[in-house]
Amino acid sequence: MKNLLIVMSGPSGVGKGTIVRELMKKGDFALSVSCTTRKPRESEIDGVSYFFITKKEFEKLIGEEGFLEYNKHFENYYGTPKKFVQSQLESKNVILEIDVDGALQVKKSNPEAILIMIAPPDKEALRSRLQARGSENKMEIEKRIARMEYELSLSGQYDYVVINDVLAECVKKIEQIILKEKEKYND
Repeated sequence: MKNLLIVMSGPSGVGKGTIVRELMKKGDFALSVSCTTRKPRESEIDGVSYFFITKKEFEKLIGEEGFLEYNKHFENYYGTPKKFVQSQLESKNVILEIDVDGALQVKKSNPEAILIMIAPPDKEALRSRLQARGSENKMEIEKRIARMEYELSLSGQYDYVVINDVLAECVKKIEQIILKEKEKYND
């Protein structure tokens, strides 16, 4: 039975991480671990939070086409290592929780990847969630809202768009999508 490469994206604060944690509890999934050139934060563990590598190592992997997708933010590289994902796919469905630009890179090189956009019910619901989590100031929240508009403008390039209004219902819809896709690929 073929395992799926499932890519989830959506605006900051939409609940991607919570949805992924719920799916991990319920199914036979592996969560992809990205590489980064930034220094680990105090609570982060190499190989669990990220694979922390040097800029030289990262650029070598770029040259070897060792990433499904990668990008650079604030002088640090971030990318999804191809070998890691392929080894995980041998035994499990793999979930990538990445931004829209990375998701579209993955789809280009892996047309069989299933792209799922997680969307908020509306702009105000997202604003409320961002305010409630208390980790961003007013200006940062507005930047994330503006980024949401860009991200959602690309939702037409995704295989599915799922509204995260009620968490349990959203997770159930995604489970149904995965089941449907597994049946399609394994007929």
